[in-house]
Amino acid sequence: MLDRITQLFPVWAVAFSALAFFQPTLFVDLKSQIVPLLTIIMLAMGVTLAPRDFANVVKKKAAVGIGVVLQFVIMPLAALLISYLLDLSTELTVGMVLVGSVAGGTASNVMAFLAKGDVALSISMTALSTLIGVVLTPLLVALLVGQTVDVPVGAMLLSLVKIVLLPVAIGLLINTLARKQVEKIHAVLPLISMVAIVLIIATVVALNADNLSKIGPLAAVAVVLHNSIGLIAGYLCCRLMRFDRAVCRTVALEVGLQNSGLATALAMKFFTPASAVPGTIFSVWHNISGSLLAGYWAKRQDTPEKPARSAA
Repeated sequence: MLDRITQLFPVWAVAFSALAFFQPTLFVDLKSQIVPLLTIIMLAMGVTLAPRDFANVVKKKAAVGIGVVLQFVIMPLAALLISYLLDLSTELTVGMVLVGSVAGGTASNVMAFLAKGDVALSISMTALSTLIGVVLTPLLVALLVGQTVDVPVGAMLLSLVKIVLLPVAIGLLINTLARKQVEKIHAVLPLISMVAIVLIIATVVALNADNLSKIGPLAAVAVVLHNSIGLIAGYLCCRLMRFDRAVCRTVALEVGLQNSGLATALAMKFFTPASAVPGTIFSVWHNISGSLLAGYWAKRQDTPEKPARSAA
């Protein structure tokens, strides 16, 4: 039952977004709760991690290396290029770059499982990119849009330590010291994360209800293009390196599915509500695109292929 509710995340996200758009007063007061809600998501992620997830990074370093380069080089640059080509406003450009500069989202782990990918690799990549992103995200945002807006790198870095690094570390410690107790609540953790991200999305929609009809469609086009670039680049780069299809699918989903909830929270905390629109739309869209792609890959009968290169 819980799994079914969680799998319907795109439906809940769209439904609550519509409710927030037509009845913004129901959610605007939750603005101050965006960061605490994101902290809950990061804590839940940490509780699902174990030290072996980081050990897997060493075992499959080649695949992880490609994913990290795509995640923190191609995705930020793609976000900036799309913003330039579509002539997005400064606020939307900041939001796009934030989405492109954050780590992979936890949704990629679920999608990798559904797509018959390498789940252990997916979890390892998410964990590593989350830790790397604590430092790289503010630096990338400052590098790419720091000439047009003031980017508080120090404050953003400190904020990421508080809302990402510490909760993940605490969750990891809890899972290590109390594994049996954690296993009893393991099934409910995705539901908690889903509720938190849906509330974040609804709150941002409510805060942007007045101008969403003007900036929303263009931002949606930018988000779809950005997400597509991540999925395609992740898959094709791994195929060119002759990794097996499971690894290719995993890296594609890891790169294409961003931690847009974090991008949204950072936009709200350090920039403007309008800057949070790309992250909000991305949160809904990447779960839809990821689900469709995972479903296609899961049903596809793989044809025999030449011996694949090891992900290590």
